[in-house]
Amino acid sequence: MDIFQLFIVQPIFNVLFAIYSIIPGGDFGIALVIFTVLVRFAMWPLVKKQLHQVKAMRKLQPELVKIKKESKGDKKLETTMMMELYKKHDVSPFGSIGALFIQIPIFIALFEVIRIFASQRDRIDGFTYTFLKGIGPIKDLIANPSHFNEKMLGFLDLSRQAIVSNPFAVNIFVLILAVGAAITQYIMSKQTSPQQQTNKRLRDIMKEAADGTQSSQSEMNAIMMNKMVKFLPIMMFFIMINLPGALVLYYTVSNLVAVMQQRRVLNEDAEEMIEIADEATDQHKKATAKARAKQAQEGTITRIVAKDTTPFKSKKEKS
Repeated sequence: MDIFQLFIVQPIFNVLFAIYSIIPGGDFGIALVIFTVLVRFAMWPLVKKQLHQVKAMRKLQPELVKIKKESKGDKKLETTMMMELYKKHDVSPFGSIGALFIQIPIFIALFEVIRIFASQRDRIDGFTYTFLKGIGPIKDLIANPSHFNEKMLGFLDLSRQAIVSNPFAVNIFVLILAVGAAITQYIMSKQTSPQQQTNKRLRDIMKEAADGTQSSQSEMNAIMMNKMVKFLPIMMFFIMINLPGALVLYYTVSNLVAVMQQRRVLNEDAEEMIEIADEATDQHKKATAKARAKQAQEGTITRIVAKDTTPFKSKKEKS
């Protein structure tokens, strides 16, 4: 085995194999769903950090607009001011891609694992950890690799692609999963995309560049990101229909869990804003109540003084 297989492929293989062995009757699809959920929850600390970076970048959008105005077209000054702003608020513009870099080797390793289970079952013994070989179902599969069940719920073949050209055939289940992967990719990307502060389109930016007008880097990034939000799901759909169903299932379930995780963390920001607004309202109410009480007290004192001084003035006038 090479280093990648030893430290990434083999651990994933054995975790997935162990989960498969404890499922009654053996169901590769169910095992893969459980594995995917475990991976997403193992990544939770990194995901949470990533999403806090996304929230921080969103909050800084008004400041970035101010920087664009203050720099007056000086790109070097604008970049310097942006970097200072990021440093001041402890924000990394590239801090939101950490989870992606972890997902890529897992995805590649999982592709290798699926190949072993689907078409290279003679390698199962060599990839299985020694301490797992004594477990009944695993021991049986090592002895009889043909007993491995690559289907989900007994009839959904996860070793096949959505569309096979020769002979032509369509795996409806995998095709539906590919559509689900595209939809969840769009939702996931939309959740974390920067809030665009301008109505400009990419063609407007290109036209300004042709006229010699330089656009803000943050503005350009936001427009490109919003373009990617629309383009990436389409690209992912065409990638997914050419992959084994097991990988498409993993990607779709992973996206679903990611959408729920992102919704939870990003909603915390909205809750924080509501709490701040409520606190400000309460403080305003208290300040208003105190002001009214003070005015009432001053009014009472004024009335008392006016009542007391009137007789005094009358006596003085008589004298």
